[in-house]
Amino acid sequence: MSLPLLKRKKIQSLAGVIIWTDDLDRLVAFYRDTLGLTPHSVRPDFVAFSFGDVRLSIGRHSEVSGPSRDPYRIMVNLAVDDIHAIAAELQVRGVAFVRLPEQEHWGGWVATFRDPDGNMLQLLQQPQAQVDRMAP
Repeated sequence: MSLPLLKRKKIQSLAGVIIWTDDLDRLVAFYRDTLGLTPHSVRPDFVAFSFGDVRLSIGRHSEVSGPSRDPYRIMVNLAVDDIHAIAAELQVRGVAFVRLPEQEHWGGWVATFRDPDGNMLQLLQQPQAQVDRMAP
């Protein structure tokens, strides 16, 4: 008897996350201009931002309208080296945090805010020991 497909072939990594919206221009402007992300590819109904091999994409979807109805269901974590400096800069740019930088029990730091559609985003700074282990 052969092993099931997922036992033989495994999911290798996260390829990307798509945030669907009905107001593409507003959301892309926030991610590009406020958060400072650089678009990797731009199409009429879809913009992708690249983080190495991972894409964070914003797309227009006909089944999505208005703000996020359950903004805490999925939270995108954005890795940063200096959470306090990034949070301060984002506040200057008008980002209202629902949780200012705070250290977690496991040693990392998080700060939580919403995009214009109400989706929750989180700055994430890994604890220094973990950053040192991940360095090449």
